[in-house]
Amino acid sequence: MSMKISTIQVWVHDQDAALEFWTKKVGFQVTADVTVAELGNFRWLTVGPAGQPDVSLSLMAVPGQPVMDEQTRDQVLEVVGKGFANTVFLTTDDVDGDYARMTALGVEFVEKPEDRPYGRDCGFRDPSGNHIRLSQLNPDFAG
Repeated sequence: MSMKISTIQVWVHDQDAALEFWTKKVGFQVTADVTVAELGNFRWLTVGPAGQPDVSLSLMAVPGQPVMDEQTRDQVLEVVGKGFANTVFLTTDDVDGDYARMTALGVEFVEKPEDRPYGRDCGFRDPSGNHIRLSQLNPDFAG
């Protein structure tokens, strides 16, 4: 089978704020930024790590009508803001260095790097509230 993961969607409150965060603070690159007039000016915005051109995050604005009624939209925004909509898992070969670099750029970590059974790990949230884990995995961890 040749199926692969290409894009993962995360809900964001503000695509421009998310774009700035993911590119300027996390260090990802823009992989697509297209506005589709035929779909009511729908903006397809994706970012990804420089070393993985075939994998990206879609920074998806939470839609209103006709996709979601206002009550559902408000509920999604609330759940995202609390950090419970999803978690993005990132790996690095220098968690302490990335923690220091990103902290200096204003990223607010909810957990400092700590040793875990699978490696060294910390957590932060994006401007919308999405939870992100940053891990430096032990070489023998198969996860």
